[in-house]
Amino acid sequence: MGLSFWHVILVLLIVLIFFGPSRLPGLGKSLGSAIKGFKDGLDGDEKNKNDKLNKGDDGQA
Repeated sequence: MGLSFWHVILVLLIVLIFFGPSRLPGLGKSLGSAIKGFKDGLDGDEKNKNDKLNKGDDGQA
């Protein structure tokens, strides 16, 4: 069971009422930067993990 169109509209209306139209652009910008930072952190962890695995393989061969 996913979210239907009406559920999304209801959530957006509640957010609009709670925060107001003047704060929505800033809220969206901060949410976007938080998601970008989270993805960059995950990519950094994957890169570090791959680097450690590659260094470990070189020492064993």
